[in-house]
Amino acid sequence: MQTWLSIEEFAKLSGKEKKEIISLCKEKKLKCKKTGEGIFVEVETLAKSLVPMQELQIIEKENSLVEKTVSMFLALHEKVLMSKDETIEALKDENKFLKESVYSIQEVYDESKKTIETLQKQLEIAQEELEFCRKKYKLMWGRVLKKENNEEGG
Repeated sequence: MQTWLSIEEFAKLSGKEKKEIISLCKEKKLKCKKTGEGIFVEVETLAKSLVPMQELQIIEKENSLVEKTVSMFLALHEKVLMSKDETIEALKDENKFLKESVYSIQEVYDESKKTIETLQKQLEIAQEELEFCRKKYKLMWGRVLKKENNEEGG
């Protein structure tokens, strides 16, 4: 799309006098058109008239370099986002595994606790039986000794 400026506006933007602009139009260095309202200059030619061709070519090359650099940054950014998503998924999987491990350890702990309680009860019962047997043993041997002492003394 072409944008046209009046010769006065073009002169303000370019900093050149009207005479210079008209001579550039005559030399076909600027794209101009004449209408009933006045002379108009195409805006794209403003850059060409202000900046020499060699410098425009350098700017275009640098723009190409800038575009490549920006596209490279965008590609790297996309890769970073993808790796971030992969990392998040890996962390979620790891958290799920750890959560399941904690539940499993809790179950083993609860079972071990029940086993310890059962063993403690069995130990108490065994100790009570042992104490009962000791008392019974003392009673039995105590009677036997009394009988022997009575028989010897009598």
